[in-house]
Amino acid sequence: MEKLHFSIIINAPKKKVWETMLGKDTYGKWADVFIPEIYYTGDWSKGSKILFLAPDETGKISGTVNRIKDYKPYEFVSIENIGMVKDEQEDITSKEATVYAGALENYTLKELDGSTEVLVELFPVMDIPEDYKEIYHGMWQEALEKLKELVEK
Repeated sequence: MEKLHFSIIINAPKKKVWETMLGKDTYGKWADVFIPEIYYTGDWSKGSKILFLAPDETGKISGTVNRIKDYKPYEFVSIENIGMVKDEQEDITSKEATVYAGALENYTLKELDGSTEVLVELFPVMDIPEDYKEIYHGMWQEALEKLKELVEK
């Protein structure tokens, strides 16, 4: 499986970037590129469960069930997919829910003379078709630009 990499330089200290990136009030402002109205429930501590949720086209809450695999404040967080939420119900056992189980999203922050580099690595559990890679790159670049705008304003 090929890893996907994305990065951006944000003109702010990494503590401010981290707090904006993971904050309850700000997470959805940059991550809505992927799913409109996205938010999370849970916390970022290592080993904890965290749900990324949004209303689906019928208004019911859907999303993903995840576990925080690793967490080093202001430096690194690793999110592991373990299932899905569909029709407002958690599912970590069905074939549909486990398709992406084990996939990781890793975020690393590196301070660079007052600025911060945000590095994102995705470890998919299956090969991503070439045309989807372009879509992913576009969406991730837009999301990271939104994060940069939020932090720098």
